[in-house]
Amino acid sequence: MRGKVYLVGGGPGDAELLTLKAVKILGRANVVLHDALVSREVLAMASETAEKIDVGKRCGRKLLTQEEINELLISYAKSHEVVVRLKGGDPSIFGRAGEEIAALKEACVAFEIVPGITAGIAAAAAAGISLTDRRIASQVLFTTMQRDTPNRAIQWSGISSTTTLVIYMPGPDYGYVAEQLRDAGWPVDIPCAIISKASGENQAVRSTNLAALAAEDTLAAPAVIVVGRVVSHIAAEISREYVPSIGAAKEALKSIVI
Repeated sequence: MRGKVYLVGGGPGDAELLTLKAVKILGRANVVLHDALVSREVLAMASETAEKIDVGKRCGRKLLTQEEINELLISYAKSHEVVVRLKGGDPSIFGRAGEEIAALKEACVAFEIVPGITAGIAAAAAAGISLTDRRIASQVLFTTMQRDTPNRAIQWSGISSTTTLVIYMPGPDYGYVAEQLRDAGWPVDIPCAIISKASGENQAVRSTNLAALAAEDTLAAPAVIVVGRVVSHIAAEISREYVPSIGAAKEALKSIVI
């Protein structure tokens, strides 16, 4: 194979939150296959001569199957030196990187993972939340809400309420999330924060608790729900005082990179 495939994390949306390595590789890219959630600002970091191909999905409709994306990566690696698979957040966190890695290995294509800031970390920073505050949280769990795969359903009853939950892709019905946790015995007064489009210009933060979660209006995707005692009053303050300027949130996120 002539080229190498880079699985690059595009972060939550703010181009200033890309790693230096991601910027360098994007600047050398011959081909960029990107997800729909990758922001225009991040995509603009790619070489002007790079071929940019949208392989993401919108409103549940996939432009390409995962198998077709795998085939494109292998095909482009035969004729190009730098092929970038640009994903929102971090490639290894709910990004199907495992399937692409397996396909690349089988085809003997060289690859490298370039990590990025995942949505859960960006959302917590935007809301001023420390996910692992040792005073009230013993662990953190990154998960998604599985609605159609019973064999992979989360065993909520086995998770302590001293855990901080970071729930990706909660879907439009927050009532489903609330029902799962209530049925598992989680206290109804446990705080929750809903963070939409973390680090973006249209970022929104809303504070609630498990009892009221089902009644909350759905925020625009991508959204993350953080559940746990670490949420406390901090997200509530940001929820009340939030204005379109996100300078403070950007600074908080940059501190993570440093």
